[in-house]
Amino acid sequence: MVNNLSFSWLARCRWNVLDMINVIGRGSVPTYMFYEIDMTWAESLREQLKEKGVKVTATAILLKAIGIAQRLHPASRTAILPWGRTVTFNDIVAGFTVERYVGQQPAVFFGAIEAPDTKPLVQVAEELRAYGEEEISAIPQLDIEHRFNNMPWLFRRFILWLGMRFPKVRLRYMGATFGLSSLGKFGCRGLIPPCVSTSTFGVGTVEPRAVVREGAVVVRPMMTLILNFDHRLIDGAPAARFMQDVQKLLEGDLQSYIEDELHLLETATAKAMAPSPAYT
Repeated sequence: MVNNLSFSWLARCRWNVLDMINVIGRGSVPTYMFYEIDMTWAESLREQLKEKGVKVTATAILLKAIGIAQRLHPASRTAILPWGRTVTFNDIVAGFTVERYVGQQPAVFFGAIEAPDTKPLVQVAEELRAYGEEEISAIPQLDIEHRFNNMPWLFRRFILWLGMRFPKVRLRYMGATFGLSSLGKFGCRGLIPPCVSTSTFGVGTVEPRAVVREGAVVVRPMMTLILNFDHRLIDGAPAARFMQDVQKLLEGDLQSYIEDELHLLETATAKAMAPSPAYT
């Protein structure tokens, strides 16, 4: 029976994500909240932008909505330090997983987009695209993580250990104030990701489902959004209020935050489509 076994070393490109789970996630008290999000408004926004020649994914809309909600709920962007101290991060940074190939081996990297709450939605979408398509060496965050994977095991663990005790070190290597992991493109309806930050989101696919609206059964594009939060730092009620704001933003309240951006796109599109003046 021994001949049926095949042994190999764990690929180096997976060490970073495993260290994050084993070191950063250790000691957390993960607690889960499940929300069904009506994506009618978000999908309409995507179509509206597509008509203007701008491609925006549901993930980009999610990152902006969560960033705005984090601004309103400081407890969702905290971290625990030794001896019961806590720290609140004032600069919001969206964290998300991205799969890239290193040689022939698929590897999970952690992307980071600064200030998604104030950055234009189109810019958030463009930075997301770059994380998925540009060379790893061309994206500073990916390049750092790639080099980190190839460092000695004890050195990587030491850096993570320092990051858990000194906020400035954490900001250098692990700046995300929330994490997001999505397998929606594979048809996954729900995902509970590891608790590697106070607020970590699992995103399912957007799909048509039967729901009740005003007493009638209708079909709407729905998405399951799961929050995995660290109960040491945030209690159930504050976490639920945080999630309610995320839901409201995704279901239409985000409109007021992007009005200026949409107006500028509308103006630019109108100018591009305007006929050129005729000269005689």
